[in-house]
Amino acid sequence: MYLAAVMDLYSRKIVGWAVSQRMTTDLVLDSLQQAISRRKPEPGLVVHSDQGSQYGSYDWGIFLADHGAKPSMSGRGNCWDNAVKESFFSSLKREHIRNRRYVSLTEARQDLFSYIEMFYNPVRRHSFLDYISPIEFEKRHAS
Repeated sequence: MYLAAVMDLYSRKIVGWAVSQRMTTDLVLDSLQQAISRRKPEPGLVVHSDQGSQYGSYDWGIFLADHGAKPSMSGRGNCWDNAVKESFFSSLKREHIRNRRYVSLTEARQDLFSYIEMFYNPVRRHSFLDYISPIEFEKRHAS
C-alpha cells in the first residue's frame, strides 16, 4: 500500500494525504486536492515533490497550473529538499506502522487517519517547532 502526503513546511502539518494499493498519479493528485481544499492557498503556492513519475506527469502539471501552483523538484541525489517529508515517513514507520499488517485498504486508511489526524498533527511534538504539535504551532502563530 502507498501513502502520498502533503506537508505544510511552515507548521509541519500534514494537510493532505491519500492511500492506494498502487503508486499512481491519481494518488498524489488526491492528496494534493485534499490539501488545497483544506488550505485554500493563494496563487503562487510552491509544491515540492520528489522525482517520481507521478510528479512529472501531464495530469500533475495541469492540476498545478489550474490551481495557480508551481512545481518544485530538485535534482537527482539532492536529498535535503525532501528531508522534512522523509522524516515524517520515518516517524510514521518507526512510531506507528513498524510490524503492522493490514488486511484491507480500508483498515490501512483508518489506521493512518488515526495516526495523522489524531496524533501527528494535534499531539506529536516537533523539535523544529520548539517541541509543540503542528496544530498548536498554527494556533500560536495565527495571523
